[in-house]
Amino acid sequence: MHRPVGLGLASRGDLRDGVEFARKAEAAGLESVWVHDSYFERDPITYLSAIAYATQEIRLGAGSLNPYTRHPFVLASTLAALDDLAPERLSLALGSGLPLRLLQMAIPFENAPARVGEAIDQVRELWAGRRLLLNEKLPPLVPMFQPPHRIPIYVAAYTRPYLELAGAKADGYLSRPLESLPAFELMRRRVLDSAAAHGRAESELDFRGYLFALVDRSRAEARNRAKRDPFVIYMISILSDVSLKRAGFPAELRDQVNKLWRAEDYHGAAQAIPDELLDAYVLVGTADDVAERAHQYHQAGMDVPLLQPIVQEEAQVQAVLEAAVTYGSEGRVGAGALGSSQVAGGRSAVEREGLWGRARRAAGAVYEVTRPFSFTASVLPVTAGGVLAWSLGHLEVLPWLLAVIGGLTLHAGTNVVNEVYDVRHGIDSITSPRASLAIVKGRISERGALALAYVLFAVTILVGLYLTAVRGPWMVVLGAVGLLGGYFYTAPPFHYKYRALGVPLVFVLMGPLMVVGGFFAASGGFDWRTLALAVPVGLLVTAILQGNEWRDAGEDKRLGFTTLSAELGRTFSRWLYVGLLVGAYVAVAVAVMAGLLPSATLLTILSLPAAVWLLHEAEKGAAGSLRSIALIDMHTARLHTLFGVLLLAGLIGSRIFG
Repeated sequence: MHRPVGLGLASRGDLRDGVEFARKAEAAGLESVWVHDSYFERDPITYLSAIAYATQEIRLGAGSLNPYTRHPFVLASTLAALDDLAPERLSLALGSGLPLRLLQMAIPFENAPARVGEAIDQVRELWAGRRLLLNEKLPPLVPMFQPPHRIPIYVAAYTRPYLELAGAKADGYLSRPLESLPAFELMRRRVLDSAAAHGRAESELDFRGYLFALVDRSRAEARNRAKRDPFVIYMISILSDVSLKRAGFPAELRDQVNKLWRAEDYHGAAQAIPDELLDAYVLVGTADDVAERAHQYHQAGMDVPLLQPIVQEEAQVQAVLEAAVTYGSEGRVGAGALGSSQVAGGRSAVEREGLWGRARRAAGAVYEVTRPFSFTASVLPVTAGGVLAWSLGHLEVLPWLLAVIGGLTLHAGTNVVNEVYDVRHGIDSITSPRASLAIVKGRISERGALALAYVLFAVTILVGLYLTAVRGPWMVVLGAVGLLGGYFYTAPPFHYKYRALGVPLVFVLMGPLMVVGGFFAASGGFDWRTLALAVPVGLLVTAILQGNEWRDAGEDKRLGFTTLSAELGRTFSRWLYVGLLVGAYVAVAVAVMAGLLPSATLLTILSLPAAVWLLHEAEKGAAGSLRSIALIDMHTARLHTLFGVLLLAGLIGSRIFG
């Protein structure tokens, strides 16, 4: 590459993913990959060891580490071992550590600049193969490892004593994430002033820095997404007065964000962050936007920018790597691509899409926010009611099909309202594993989403009016209960999901109500057999929600929301989930024995292997394996679909062959 550039990673997530990210960085031609110490997450040295073994040429940076949680001898011996795997490819950055985290571990935090300076000297002594006397009452420490190749040491702390230390002793300076350009320029000057005072040339020092980045299809989407990331909110909420002053912002902006963050009002905190404040500290936009901002840091004296994805998942890492390649490629950036026309440049990309491109984006946002993968939970119950009516010889096709459409639009509208209020409550954020990101990323506004929900509910009402005209006033009762139940699932003032009523009411709404409603629309009457059919369908739909609530009980409670699982506790929640799953099969068997359902509906037994697998995963989840239940709601939805299809096949088969 024309300019060296690196990738920054946190020691979180699957270790194998981290290795793969590093491989991609090496294949793309990046100069280095750095892994920093994420307190209370995972060990960065383990990541670097695996990366060192899996790569050949890319440089590896450990930083920042600190001499409190890792004694200088441990630092020296650890990096010496890594040098065997990656000779002449290692760098070490030392910082003070975070005082709060150290105090949480009961580690005294005192005289930190001197401690870091001593650690630099001691590590270098040990790497040189010399003995180190730390306790005069005992023999000196003797390094029993082979001296490694040269490993440059960087200082990674931002106050004046550390900047002076970097100029006096270090091989370079590593700036922290969320550092504004004016602040970096000032710190660089102070490091160089210290170097000159100690008789060192500017060429002896290498300047690097982590630059948080988030890449999306436009700057507006990237900004929207970054503002909603809890870590970005936290970092902005603790910006120092000096940092804000250097960047030209009043401290009141930070104070407002901090107040909302402490109240865990992440939605409000996101709205309180102005675009200009975010842009000063985070690289957001398209890959070209991020590359241009990195180039601005390079022009300010940053020899090697380390682009670090805010969201450390495959798509974002790949996008950040593309931005890094753009930055590092000769002639690609540096011509003032943003300059004073940053906003206009961001808009022109959207304008160039044309009408068809904008239509596709809008359709994609609608698809994402309505969550079509979940539609079987509403289509199957209404369909089951119609198939039961057909099996009894009472089917009128048009009213039944319209009931299916009405149930689907009701469900879609409920999904949209659910997402709007989950975002407003701070439950859905950029790190939510199952949430749609349509609103969070700005692909659709909250106002636009609510408008979409109202359109979907309007379609539901129109269908209901027609069915009322055909079937009479009972259709009004069924439709009104469904509509109000869907809207107030998360919407105020009831938002009954957060009053520990979600599970029982979802059973009623998506079990008996939809099956009975489908049967009534199809036949114009009622039959007790609809309840026998509704119970197993409703139990499995409810199991989807219960699995979700069980998995998220701790987080929901932390955010101040009460769900049934949060009230019951994890043990009882697990058994409730098991009961719902097993109960669906028992309900079919009992209904068949009572003569309420045909024996062919026992075809549902063919889905038992999937149910048994889910029960095993639930058992592991109850034993503490959160990974086993991370996607339990999605897997339960798949079981519900399979179970429902087999149930319908049994009803159809009993009519055709019975």
